[in-house]
Amino acid sequence: MISERKRILFLLPAFARGVGGAERVITTLLRHLDHSRFECHLAVVGKGDAFLDGLPDPVVVHHLGVSRMRYALPGIVKLARRLKPQTILSTVVYLNVELIMAKPFLFDRPKILLREAVLPSALLAQDMRHPRIWKWFYSRLYPRADQIICLFDGMVNDMVEHFGIPRGKLVRIYNPVDIEMVRRQGRAAESPYSGSGPHMVAMGRLQHQKAYDVLLCAFAGVLKSVPSARLAILGEGPLEHQLKAQAIRLGIDNAVSFLGFQANPWPYVKHADLFVLASRYEGLPNAVLEVLALGTPIVATDCPGGIREIQKSAPQIVLVAPENAPALTDAIISTLNRPKETCISQVEAEECLRRFDIQQIADEYTRLL
Repeated sequence: MISERKRILFLLPAFARGVGGAERVITTLLRHLDHSRFECHLAVVGKGDAFLDGLPDPVVVHHLGVSRMRYALPGIVKLARRLKPQTILSTVVYLNVELIMAKPFLFDRPKILLREAVLPSALLAQDMRHPRIWKWFYSRLYPRADQIICLFDGMVNDMVEHFGIPRGKLVRIYNPVDIEMVRRQGRAAESPYSGSGPHMVAMGRLQHQKAYDVLLCAFAGVLKSVPSARLAILGEGPLEHQLKAQAIRLGIDNAVSFLGFQANPWPYVKHADLFVLASRYEGLPNAVLEVLALGTPIVATDCPGGIREIQKSAPQIVLVAPENAPALTDAIISTLNRPKETCISQVEAEECLRRFDIQQIADEYTRLL
């Protein structure tokens, strides 16, 4: 019998517009941890709170009162000193660095766990200002953590090869997928689409990483061959106005719907003819795993990240080179022209999904925490 619960503090960003993958992963995990064993606290940095709906009652939420992650350090120290957690788990690089910088001020010496959200070398190469400074942070600060959670085997190798982090500090834990919840919510509504289609769907934050600009160019090519095709984009983010303007310039705005944040995106996926991921780089794309659970065909870019690791056990996923709109166009048209039942093997999908089942991943986090 467990006499005392371990107190765990999770640090999480909260985007003012939309929900990021890190938020979804951690909140999914919090719903499935054993709260008779863990006293879970969630510290939120930022103004977003859409992802907080559905958190179990035992999770205590703390808003740090800052809008930017760069200002979070004093709040992290103050909260950790008050709560005295045995373990602190942070995710995304900005918060990870803040937590390591806070470590000398945490007198109770909690166990420090960092979860990396995307492939670090790709992040530094494509989206970070001052990449040399951030490489120094990775190389010099990350090893001060007790352990670093990597989302796939290739990320482990990336940390060792590019940043010299000792392999013994690294542990690979896949992102969790709540398969039953995704399927239940996918069945919760009738098809949201009208017209003959075919209907394509993409989802994720509207930011450079997700390459919606490339997807729009590719979709313009699709419409030349399939004029009745329609594209629904689910998500919000900083590039929303820019992408809408691009759709108008391309003359495809009547065929593209920007639907914003959807609390339940799964009917859009379940009833779509195709899901498209056009990213420039990724971590372990949860959306692809959840789409597999719904049986919707997938075309994705073979970008730096974990998509190839997923595709090894789900070969029905069609991969194309990143940032190549003509190749993406051809792959979309080819897949749309195939009968849906020939595009995806449910036997292979089920086999792939077993590795990412939420209970298995929750058990791995339990051992680590």
